[in-house]
Amino acid sequence: MSFQRIAWGITGAGHFLDRSYQVFKEIKLRNPEVSVNTFVSRAGEEVLRMYGLEQKLVQISGGDYLEEIFRESEQGSSSPKVGRFGLDRYDALFVTPATSNTVSKIAYGIADSLVTNAVAQAVKGRVPVYVVPVDIEGSIISEMPYNIDRKQCKHCEDCPPRENCPQGAITEKNGLTDQIDLLKCKGCGICKELCPYKAIKGGPVEVLVRDVDMHNVEIVKSLQGITVLESPEKILDFF
Repeated sequence: MSFQRIAWGITGAGHFLDRSYQVFKEIKLRNPEVSVNTFVSRAGEEVLRMYGLEQKLVQISGGDYLEEIFRESEQGSSSPKVGRFGLDRYDALFVTPATSNTVSKIAYGIADSLVTNAVAQAVKGRVPVYVVPVDIEGSIISEMPYNIDRKQCKHCEDCPPRENCPQGAITEKNGLTDQIDLLKCKGCGICKELCPYKAIKGGPVEVLVRDVDMHNVEIVKSLQGITVLESPEKILDFF
């Protein structure tokens, strides 16, 4: 099986996000003729910025027809672009990473976001859907966005990370460094490099997968037209 026209759904998970991006980048390198249309949920828009991937998406979806980037914030409640799934425009839809919230909505047929709406329309249009949940079983090691360790931060009046952040994402409180506004942060890492006290961190954290999330993954596995994949790298098997 080899797909030529695919859709990629991005939800608000940091775990698997960079790996998913690398997978689609590899697909485009292997075969530039493959078209990738990207659908990004509102939460996905925020997380892409946090992890420094927002601008890099154009390397996957360059903007031509069936290679657009559709953001939920720009699509309106009716998400008209998902109507393409009923018009034989795509060979497959890949949702990666899929948050536990997205998985639960898919499990119970809720389609109230751009990505879950795309899943519903894809199944109705007989377009195969492949979902990569971040919460499958046991525990996961998730890569966290940049943050300030308050125990190590000296709340410097002259703070190099704050003064040099290109997004102005490091806030002040009473004239002293306070925290990183993750809705502004684009994950460039400049702040981490400039902090002399190594108080700015971002890295792996072990997170427990809830039993309800594991249960919802099992429900999704049983649904018509939907296949659950254990990792983003499994997508490469289709190309």
